[in-house]
Amino acid sequence: MRFLLYNIRYGTGTGLSFHLPFPFSGYLRPTGNNLESISTFIESLKPDIIGLVEVDNGSYRSGKNNQAEEIARQLKFAHVYESKYSRSSIAQYMPILKKQGNAFLTNLAIKDHGFHYFNQGIKRLVIELEFDDFVIFLVHLSIKYRHRQSQLLHLYKMFADVKKPMIVAGDFNAFWGDRELILFMAATGLINANQYGRPTYPSLAPKRQLDFILHSPSIKMTNFDILNVKFSDHMPLIFDFELQNDSVNILAG
Repeated sequence: MRFLLYNIRYGTGTGLSFHLPFPFSGYLRPTGNNLESISTFIESLKPDIIGLVEVDNGSYRSGKNNQAEEIARQLKFAHVYESKYSRSSIAQYMPILKKQGNAFLTNLAIKDHGFHYFNQGIKRLVIELEFDDFVIFLVHLSIKYRHRQSQLLHLYKMFADVKKPMIVAGDFNAFWGDRELILFMAATGLINANQYGRPTYPSLAPKRQLDFILHSPSIKMTNFDILNVKFSDHMPLIFDFELQNDSVNILAG
């Protein structure tokens, strides 16, 4: 199976033009052309599961369309989308921000899905997608170190109820790289698919490992790659894997 993780930056692109005529003005521009390029690129990779971080759910810049739904329609995939802000967040009442979220797309049969929210941070969403033989989580952690550590603790406690092999992926905003995740990975037994700590951000000159795919030992990685494309400020991650016959999640006890 193939899993693709991609922070698409709401389809707004990257590069020098993103900051003209003023810094970060690219966030305010229509995204149609770049999203079409992203969709075509994703389709060419033939993934089975796609985790999209920073998806526009229908602001003016996406033409009032849900970007995850558009990509899913092109691929003929099912999709699960949710706002990355909690129901009580002030962001839910602000233009553009209230339309920002994360999503899963897949051609596999979904057994169940759920939405969880951290207790701290502005970006609080955790999407859980359950299949017959494994579970996958999608996160976008806080920019603040203190909040990130609290969110990792929350994730650890959440995983206590998981009885299947799992994948945990997303934009961890780990500015110190995988050093920030040492205790979390030790406690959960999860393995970083990016074995050599290759950087994923920024796409124009990668320096930091912000995006992670972590997996249970009973999920066997057959291939991992970070693709050098510049449709977003983040680079997409490819994780090919298979389930071992004796797959048992270490957290099941």
